[in-house]
Amino acid sequence: MTATKKPIERMDVDELEKILDHTKERPLSDEERRKLELVVETLAFLTSEIEDRKTTIKRLRKLLFGSGSEKTASVLPQEPEQNDAGSAGEEDAARENGTGAAGDNDTEKKKKGHGRNGAEKYVGAEQIEVPHQSLNSGDGCPDLECKGKVYRLRDPAVLVRLVGQAPVSGKVYKLERLRCNLCLRIYTAAAPEGVGEKKYDESSAAMIALLKYGSGLPFNRVQRLQGNLGIPLAAATQWDIVHRVARLIEPVYAELIFEAAQGEVLHNDDTTMKILDLMGKRLEKRKEKPERTGIFTSGVVSVGGGHRIALFFTGTQHAGENLRDVLTRRASELGPPIQMCDALSRNVSEDFDTIVCNCMAHARRSYVDVVDSFPDECRFVLETLREVFKNDATARKLAMTAEERLEFHRKESFRPMAKLRQWMWKKLRDRVVEPNSGLGKAIAYMRTHWRKLTRFLFVAGAPLDNNIVERALKRAILHRKTSLFYKSENGAWVGDLYMSLIATCEFAEVNPFDYLSELQRHGAELSENPSEWMPWNYRETLSVIDPARGASLS
Repeated sequence: MTATKKPIERMDVDELEKILDHTKERPLSDEERRKLELVVETLAFLTSEIEDRKTTIKRLRKLLFGSGSEKTASVLPQEPEQNDAGSAGEEDAARENGTGAAGDNDTEKKKKGHGRNGAEKYVGAEQIEVPHQSLNSGDGCPDLECKGKVYRLRDPAVLVRLVGQAPVSGKVYKLERLRCNLCLRIYTAAAPEGVGEKKYDESSAAMIALLKYGSGLPFNRVQRLQGNLGIPLAAATQWDIVHRVARLIEPVYAELIFEAAQGEVLHNDDTTMKILDLMGKRLEKRKEKPERTGIFTSGVVSVGGGHRIALFFTGTQHAGENLRDVLTRRASELGPPIQMCDALSRNVSEDFDTIVCNCMAHARRSYVDVVDSFPDECRFVLETLREVFKNDATARKLAMTAEERLEFHRKESFRPMAKLRQWMWKKLRDRVVEPNSGLGKAIAYMRTHWRKLTRFLFVAGAPLDNNIVERALKRAILHRKTSLFYKSENGAWVGDLYMSLIATCEFAEVNPFDYLSELQRHGAELSENPSEWMPWNYRETLSVIDPARGASLS
């Protein structure tokens, strides 16, 4: 995966020297050990990057300190003004950054709300209706000089009050006990109705899964937080809970994979991951000599039938091999799907038939990386591609069908892309560009993969980039940065299951907390018919078997 990396955590040399001095006096604390581990991992990573002949100083700077926006207006040097209203390029850059073009009567874009949300956004909050203390609809006006009547307005006045509480809250019921002084028999008060017999109910399991696999909070951090709030929840207990629930809702995950296999467009990519049982001394103890030692989390996003499904697979297989396993479940009567990925060979496989598209954003990034060395040439390429991406955004905004979008791109994007191809061919033909330079390699990449990069001009529904799966994979990357690793393949499977369900819920604009809770409450029903318990239709299923609960979720 080639997404921009987060800057490496920086530490002062003095701080590291203090840690080394402490080792002479006492054992290292957990925090000091974590910092030293980060230093060792960073050194190993940078050493491997330096050994790679393709690594440049600019790339190392990006890895160490991060990179800014890759928008055209941000990476290209600004041209001098051509007239009072500003050049066309400046107007385009202003629009791309979300601001008005030069000369638009100095109209400023309305400032954002700085995190403020209207009352309608709090759909998960308890809704409490408060009637007027003294008036009812139809009563006379309290103003004695007025002879009118009061009537209820459609929109009530709204107050929002937020309270803090532990992620997993609890109640302790102290049941009164009475003992006879003669027979010594003890009589205990009955628990209130609805308390149940489970110490950890469905909502607690759903919250733990969301914290760990949805928000990237490791179990030990949740344990510390819960302990500080007086409701202890051990890390081992959290794992036992999510593992038990994962086995219960496994049929839904399997059905999700089946549904994804029937998609019209499948995006795939992968990122590195760690599983301790497949690494180092642990692997040696298993006396196995695998052909492949790399470990990856592959992301697959399937689009089709009005739904988007996200799947995660962690192990030694590459993205292409995991997509192959998904497509083995594809109905035989369906034709080959469209596959969007970058041009790495590990993202495709000869074991399945797809219409392969390559990501234009990856090709564009090659020019962004060398814009400082070749500003004029890169300006032409980036501004041409900006026009194409704007056309694609227009198609989405107008909600065009796949066929309408294809015709629109042929009309608006074919000519700029043809002009770009001719420009690249001329640069190489006239030997204006050194083939081994950064620009020469960027041009060679586009020319080599031109047909797959321009599928959107010839195939209805072919996407322009692979950004949707790269954004989905950030969930796995967050887990890698906070939890560092999975302990076992079973732990990785549990993480893949929850990440797949949570990400698909977000695509379907469904509350993942409610969804995971309901799956647990109806384990028997979902095992019989898991297709009725997908994120996009589980509410309808609930409205049939439990009308009251279904109505509360709608």
